Amino acid sequence: MAGGFVRAARASDASGLARVQVASWRAAFAGLVPDAVIAELTSDESVGQFTERWRDAISAPPTSKHRVHVAVEKPGDPEILGFAAAGPATDEDLWPGTNGELYELHVLPSLADEGHDGRLLNAVADTFTEDGFSTGYTWALSGDDVRIGFLEAAGWAPDGSRSNLDMGVKVPVVRLHTRVGSAGG
Repeated sequence: MAGGFVRAARASDASGLARVQVASWRAAFAGLVPDAVIAELTSDESVGQFTERWRDAISAPPTSKHRVHVAVEKPGDPEILGFAAAGPATDEDLWPGTNGELYELHVLPSLADEGHDGRLLNAVADTFTEDGFSTGYTWALSGDDVRIGFLEAAGWAPDGSRSNLDMGVKVPVVRLHTRVGSAGG
């Protein structure tokens, strides 16, 4: 496993986040989402929109518990290799005071085996604990065996909740959860 570091994202990282997100989606969504949807989500216009959204999310997060972490090769390195975004849970059946949500976790596909995803997931778990969350949740495409397998190996498990992501067609998703922090709080 190669080295790497995780730090808080800066507004200047926004284009790197969009670039990683698009590359990750191209790899992860292949065969699970229609090609036309992938093409639309990864177009130059979409990359520009995602860059602006990430800049806003980093510069003016909705709460102090909304966090974006980036993986880099070494401190001070401007190249974003992966990122994770997390904050209070958004599902109606969860309480955002004690439940955190991993909104996004992406690593450049060419670096998938270098441990950046694990370092990012650990950073999210650390900030969940700092922010008082006792349980973390995330959604994954039901057919994304790589992501689900990675999360299960890290201690996450399906909680029985299923839904569909509307991407022009219904794409099945499954929710996973994990306990974070100490059992006593």
